[in-house]
Amino acid sequence: MANVNKVILIGNLTRDPELRYTPSGAAVSDISLAVNRNWNNNQGERQVETTFVDVTLWARQAEIAKEYLSKGSPIYIEGRLQLDSWEDKQSGQKRSRLRVIGESMQMLGSGGGAGNQNNQSGGDYSSKPVQPKSQSTPAPAAPDIAIEEDDDIPF
Repeated sequence: MANVNKVILIGNLTRDPELRYTPSGAAVSDISLAVNRNWNNNQGERQVETTFVDVTLWARQAEIAKEYLSKGSPIYIEGRLQLDSWEDKQSGQKRSRLRVIGESMQMLGSGGGAGNQNNQSGGDYSSKPVQPKSQSTPAPAAPDIAIEEDDDIPF
């Protein structure tokens, strides 16, 4: 039997993205989306239900999110579900959390709206390994990530 683990979300960021690096040097950012569902009830009144979804972005996607997105930014995410399980150190209870691992991201909006100041046009950012841009404080090297090189740049 075939299995599918695919999630497609459009929502707004609930906080500014924070960027960190793993010990091996891979960029990672955890973001949270607010996704609204609108419908009319039996009396014809407009109803809104908001769901908050945790999303983890890796590599260049994480860096782009930190650079161009802020609280309130509209974003399109494609990814997969992942269940994290652990034992709470304080209570000893088993805990779990369902989150989305972002595999593709597209910034939405025209760039003039609140929470989207730097995004002049939407961009599609898949999780292709890309060499991180240089920083004033160099991030640890990531030897296990392949680097794409563009030799045929026309300018």
